[in-house]
Amino acid sequence: MSYKLLSSPLQGFTDYRFRNAFNHLFGGIDTFYSPYIRLNGKRTVKAAYERDILPDNNKNIEVIPQVITNNAEEFLFVANYVQQFGYKELNWNLGCPYPMVTKCGMGSGLINSPEKIDEILNKVHNESDITVSIKMRLGYENSEEILNTLPILDKYPLKNIAIHARIGKQLYKGGVNLDGFQSCIDNTKHTLYYNGDITSVTKFKEMQERFPSINNFMIGRGLIADPFLPSMIKNNTLDYPDNKLEVFNNFHNILYEQYGESLSGATHLLLKMYHLWEYFSPLFTQTPKALKMIKKAKNIKKYELAVEEIFKKEGF
Repeated sequence: MSYKLLSSPLQGFTDYRFRNAFNHLFGGIDTFYSPYIRLNGKRTVKAAYERDILPDNNKNIEVIPQVITNNAEEFLFVANYVQQFGYKELNWNLGCPYPMVTKCGMGSGLINSPEKIDEILNKVHNESDITVSIKMRLGYENSEEILNTLPILDKYPLKNIAIHARIGKQLYKGGVNLDGFQSCIDNTKHTLYYNGDITSVTKFKEMQERFPSINNFMIGRGLIADPFLPSMIKNNTLDYPDNKLEVFNNFHNILYEQYGESLSGATHLLLKMYHLWEYFSPLFTQTPKALKMIKKAKNIKKYELAVEEIFKKEGF
C-alpha cells in the first residue's frame, strides 16, 4: 500500500482511551498523534498529559507526542520530557485555530512570525537530538503566511510538515484551500502530509487524485464522526460492515465506562459524551433527533435510556 493514514489530534477527544478503543475495534490508522502538551510558562507537565503518552497506555499503537509553544526553552523541556518515555519524535503544533491559543501567539497564530519560528527551531536542533515534525495551517489571516515561513522551515531537517488546508481564522468553517496546499508542495523541499475534510472514501480518493505526490493523509474530525472510515479507505469499500451497530455500540460502551471512571461526577461525564455525540450522531438515521435525545438527558439513567433508544430505533 503506497499511502499511510494518520490520526490528527483533537484536544479533548483523541486521548489514549479513545485511541485504544478505536484501534481495537476499527483499525486503519497507521500513526496517532497525541493532543498537545502545553506548559503555560511552567516547567511541569500536567498529570493528564503524562497519562496520555505513557507507553503502558499506548500499547500496540504508534503514537507521536505533540507540543504547543512559542518558547524554545519550553520546547526543549518537553522534548527531554518525552524522550524519557522512549519517544524519538516531537510534533510542533502550529495549527491550532482557537482564539484562546492564537491570541497568545501559539498554534496558527505563530505562522506569521517566521523569525520566531527560526529562533525556536535553531535552538532545538542545536540542543536536542529529537526528531521534529510540524502540524500547521496555511496561516492565520491568509494563506500567504505559510509561503513566507516555508523557506525558514527548509533550513531544518524536519521529518515532515502536515498541513491542514485552511487558515486559522476559518476555524473549521468553509472549504479547504486545495490551491493553497498545492502552492506549499511547489515551495518546499520537505515531505508534506495532507489534512482537511477527509470525511468519506470518495473524498479521500479525490485528494489522492488531486495530490498524487502525497503519500500521507491525516484524518481529524472525520475519524471521530465516522470511526469506520479509515478501515473502509484501506479496504477500498463504500460499504459498512454488517455488524456496524454492534461494533459501534461496543465502542460507545468502552468510552462511556472509561470516562465514567476517570471523570469527576455525572455532569462532566454527560458533557463529555454529549460532545462525542455531536460527532457520532450523523451515523444514525434519526439525526438530529438522536443528538436532541442525548442533550435532554440530565442524569446518568436518562442518558443510558436515550442511548438504548437510539440503538433500538436503528434496529440493534
